[in-house]
Amino acid sequence: MEKGLRENTLALVTFGQFYLRQLISVISIFMQFFAIFAFATCGGYSGQLRVSVDCMEKASSNLSIGIDFFYPFRLHQVSFEAPVCEGMRRERVFLIGDYSSSAEFFVTIAVFAFLYSLMATTVYIFFQNKYRENSRGPLIDFVVTVVFSFMWLVSSSAWAKALSDVKLATDPDEVQLLISACKVQTNKCGSVHGPRWSGLNTSVVFGFLNFVLWAGNIWFVFKETSWHKGASRLAAGASEKQAGTFNQQPYNQSSFDQAGNYSSQGNLGQLSEYSQVGGPTSYSNQM
Repeated sequence: MEKGLRENTLALVTFGQFYLRQLISVISIFMQFFAIFAFATCGGYSGQLRVSVDCMEKASSNLSIGIDFFYPFRLHQVSFEAPVCEGMRRERVFLIGDYSSSAEFFVTIAVFAFLYSLMATTVYIFFQNKYRENSRGPLIDFVVTVVFSFMWLVSSSAWAKALSDVKLATDPDEVQLLISACKVQTNKCGSVHGPRWSGLNTSVVFGFLNFVLWAGNIWFVFKETSWHKGASRLAAGASEKQAGTFNQQPYNQSSFDQAGNYSSQGNLGQLSEYSQVGGPTSYSNQM
């Protein structure tokens, strides 16, 4: 019975290891797709806003001034021409702000995370034996996973803050304040339409989703390391000792029963001798 229990336990452990390996491969595939969505929605973005300048002299007015901006959001290099409303003169106006550091940091982390997850998936599927030959591979994988989890959190937070600043800097109402003609009360300025932010909002969401995915994968990668396997072996050894002690308990109980029976027989023997001695003594007294 004990042998059958060990075989069943071994079968469950083998199945669990196989399921864990497949689960790690599936998670790494999701990492690739999430990383692609993160850097594609951010790195491939281009937006446009339009403002209007209606001068008192209608001939100088421009009711549709288009302003294009794109990744990596160096807005201080984005310029457009606006009427001065004094004759036919025009001025070149630049937007304010440089948010390229946060955007490029976010995209860089996404690209490297995609490349690493692609390599990890290949190793999990095609080189499982080499991956588990020594403890170095799982340990490196564990450390890299922890680092990428932290970097995803930092880069996503930085990009979320930078995105809010980009939205403010490209708000048509704020851009109008940069135009000289809009500071004159006789001229009328307005916004035609603002940029669309759905793509960049999606990039921030995918950034934090990548953090959750990588942070959750830390546990599954940790189970492949020698640290977890060593702890599991210690726990298994302790359970085997407890099982051995439990199996010896019936033998001790039987020994106790034999000792008890022996004592009972000894008492009965003493009682019989006492009866034999007491019998003649009682008969002599009667005589």
